[in-house]
Amino acid sequence: MKIHQISLFLENQPGQLIEPCRVLSRAGIDIRTLTLADTQLFGILRLIVSDWEAGAKVLREAGYVINLTEVVAVEVPDRPGGLDELLELLQGSRINIEYMYAFTFGGDKAVLIFRFDEPDRAIELLKGSAINVIDPVEVYTGIAK
Repeated sequence: MKIHQISLFLENQPGQLIEPCRVLSRAGIDIRTLTLADTQLFGILRLIVSDWEAGAKVLREAGYVINLTEVVAVEVPDRPGGLDELLELLQGSRINIEYMYAFTFGGDKAVLIFRFDEPDRAIELLKGSAINVIDPVEVYTGIAK
């Protein structure tokens, strides 16, 4: 149930975000979700795309140094307290959340993307608590069940 995320460094300068997006667009690869974190000198662009293998290939061919990371997508109710309930479940587990970001498929559900230090253990805990860990195909294709 792990999803491949593409990460790449960008200079923290105007116009740096457009080129990797353009590379993916021209290759017919859809960006499902992304997050951009910055420091004074550089940014880290993290992407989940419709075809991670092709996305990684075209970005490398365009000269980007990329990193592939496994993340976990979890569905939560899109309402006040939805995230709180999920974090409460994880609190006593000693599983570290390295970072996270969110998006929606629409409707009353939100999708949280987590980078856990122990993803397999996190998936086991979440599934055992009846939390919907989203299948990678659903995220890559944009189809929510």
